[in-house]
Amino acid sequence: MAHVVVIGAGLGGVPAAFDLRKHLPKNHQVTLIGARPYFEFTPSNPWVAVGWRTTEETRVTMQTPLENKGVRWIIGTVNFIDAEKSTLKLADGQELSYDYLVIATGPRLAFEEVRGLGPQGFTQSVCSQDHSAQAWERYQAFLKNPGPIIVGAAPGASCFGPAYETAMILDADLRKRQLRDRVPMIYVTSEPYIGHMGLGGVGDSKGLMESELRERHIKWITNAKIIAVTANEMTVNELDDNGTLKKEHKLPFAYSAVIPAFKGVEAVAAVPGLCNPRGFVLIDKHQRSLKYPNIFSVGVCVAISPVEITPVATGAPKTGYMIESMVSATAANIVAELAGKPTTAEATWNAICLADFGDTGAAFVALPQIPPRNVTWSKKGKWVHLAKIAFERYFLRKVRTGSLTPVYETYVLKALGIVPLKRRAS
Repeated sequence: MAHVVVIGAGLGGVPAAFDLRKHLPKNHQVTLIGARPYFEFTPSNPWVAVGWRTTEETRVTMQTPLENKGVRWIIGTVNFIDAEKSTLKLADGQELSYDYLVIATGPRLAFEEVRGLGPQGFTQSVCSQDHSAQAWERYQAFLKNPGPIIVGAAPGASCFGPAYETAMILDADLRKRQLRDRVPMIYVTSEPYIGHMGLGGVGDSKGLMESELRERHIKWITNAKIIAVTANEMTVNELDDNGTLKKEHKLPFAYSAVIPAFKGVEAVAAVPGLCNPRGFVLIDKHQRSLKYPNIFSVGVCVAISPVEITPVATGAPKTGYMIESMVSATAANIVAELAGKPTTAEATWNAICLADFGDTGAAFVALPQIPPRNVTWSKKGKWVHLAKIAFERYFLRKVRTGSLTPVYETYVLKALGIVPLKRRAS
């Protein structure tokens, strides 16, 4: 009997546990370790931050769905990974041995890289439900005394979609409250141009996103390096295309939300030879660690090189469909290896994004994510806003029933009328 342990109960770890349990023979054990009793639907966080959702509406308590599918569930955090001995130590002192380990921890939010950044400083975050709930508290106080808003992405950020969504949703919410005329807004981003999104753009995303910002009277600064944040002011260095200082901005604000750069979680980053200098897991084309053959990794914690060099550092995003394809490939390879077969499955690494703008939205498809591409597709309209609401409900229902994958391929691509590329085999 083999023991497969999955660390992290998020967008990568939960479907990985379900997929492994579905395809592995019953004599093998699957264990999922998560820090909280519930799964959080992270894409809903910008709605939580303005009070359009509660945290309870966008989470699923995991014990029953996992037990119903035969997955062992441990609530806790991993403090130490001994990759040579294939053992884990949890924060409560519990030790586990594994035959295969799937690392799906997501990132550590590196707020410390910019002085004053983050919920413990002076800006808000939509990177977790706890942060989004705090953002909602701060936003309610802001509504009593409105002023300038800054939304954006810090140097090294790789998750730009939620930053755009947060800016647009704040705009939509303020218009509903008849307060928008009292709130100047600016979008500050490390991207070299609006609509880059860490992908080098998708179709005419530059024109599309610039148009959306203009229509909402949201100004922007690109090639922006946030230097420091105080209680009511953000210092931003705007660079030119050569990386030379173009202008220093001192931007006042009454409310701000900024996506930070990501790093690997400490327990994973500390494993010798497992990660790159930022703490992201180095993998081959089959999602396997370059050093430890019984360790696989999926999701945001995987090391992916930036699409291109930019004046201010930007990372490559790991979108939902890409993560899903990583999960499918990982499960297929572990199942194959335990059956004595070669591991040939590879993730498609395609990108699909439904970006909600509060009362409209934009959909982007890049197949594959890194150019040159076979398919580049973007559309906007109110239907995207409605589609994301429907997808949220669909996704959470799939979690509750333990049938999470492949939701992007069966729901989003078919809904958009796009035929998905088949998973490659080496």
